[in-house]
Amino acid sequence: MIRAEAPGKLFIAGEYAVVEPGEPSVLIAVDRCVTVELSETRERGSIASAQYGRLPVVWRREDDQVVLESDHRPFDYVLAAIRTVEQLVGELGIRPRFYDIRIESELDDVSGRKFGLGSSAAVTVATVRALNEFYALGLGDMRVFKLALLSTVQVSPSASGGDVAASTFGGWIAYRAPDRARLLESWRAEGVTALLDASWPHLEVHRLPPPATLRLLVGWTGQPASTERLVGGVQSRKWSDKRHYRGFLTDSRACVESLISALEAADAAAVMRSISRARSLLGTLGRNAGLDIETDALAALCDIAEAEGAVGKSSGAGGGDCGIVLAPPATDVHRMLREWEQHDIRHLSIDVHVAKEPIDEQ
Repeated sequence: MIRAEAPGKLFIAGEYAVVEPGEPSVLIAVDRCVTVELSETRERGSIASAQYGRLPVVWRREDDQVVLESDHRPFDYVLAAIRTVEQLVGELGIRPRFYDIRIESELDDVSGRKFGLGSSAAVTVATVRALNEFYALGLGDMRVFKLALLSTVQVSPSASGGDVAASTFGGWIAYRAPDRARLLESWRAEGVTALLDASWPHLEVHRLPPPATLRLLVGWTGQPASTERLVGGVQSRKWSDKRHYRGFLTDSRACVESLISALEAADAAAVMRSISRARSLLGTLGRNAGLDIETDALAALCDIAEAEGAVGKSSGAGGGDCGIVLAPPATDVHRMLREWEQHDIRHLSIDVHVAKEPIDEQ
């Protein structure tokens, strides 16, 4: 039995802009994980998760392609990860084998509702890690990330990969996305092995120190949100309002770069100013795009935090899901949480996943 896990994520700043190649963002990995258990089988394999029913979904090979015996969208990312790694296995001349995959997730509530913590990215990374061990590929984290991102954009072409990076590397990270459309073109032309060995223009991942004097708190609004719908909404409008969109990218870049500098300088006040600025920028973007990025519940979450001397903003695409707060020592956290409860905002007991390894280049 092979066991691999990957943490979920939260965006701290840089949402929406990060889908453009080279635009900066800041994310954290959280201390809740997706776990993949893999065991070898014969003639066919299966994928099972308690979150999607008791019965496993069976997969097999057809003309050297991995296919499910029935349509089952929750496993799209797992299947994409299998196909990507198996292409690499084929290019390396390794004999493919069958295996069962079992998935357990800490990124949902007991009813199966997602918290918006990047479960798709986490299960993709965990699957790649399990297959890396199963086939003894010896891949470092950077190549695991690249395989997981290639898998992700098969399912969601607009995905930035920030969540994949957080799930792969852990801790606090600064992230800039590569050009995913160009990667897909190179993949089709050259294969996955050549792409793993190549440099990816615009891609940047590096560790950031956590803000030691600020406490991270996470609230969940109970309102699920569709990242693809919201990001797609902004992308579909960006060419009809180029001036506003270009202005947003410029302002977001300056805000995130200021946040990165503040984190590296351990300047808590400057970190808080950057978070407040990031919230304001997302509000303007939402109004210009006609999207409800900061819902009433998220606004309440942030306003309650600000009334107690902290700063808050939506995390990720907004439209529901989670908000994050950074609170200085003087914040009355207990009063803030009581206010959240009165507004049906659930405090999630989440901390930052501890990064164990430096970010490698291979």
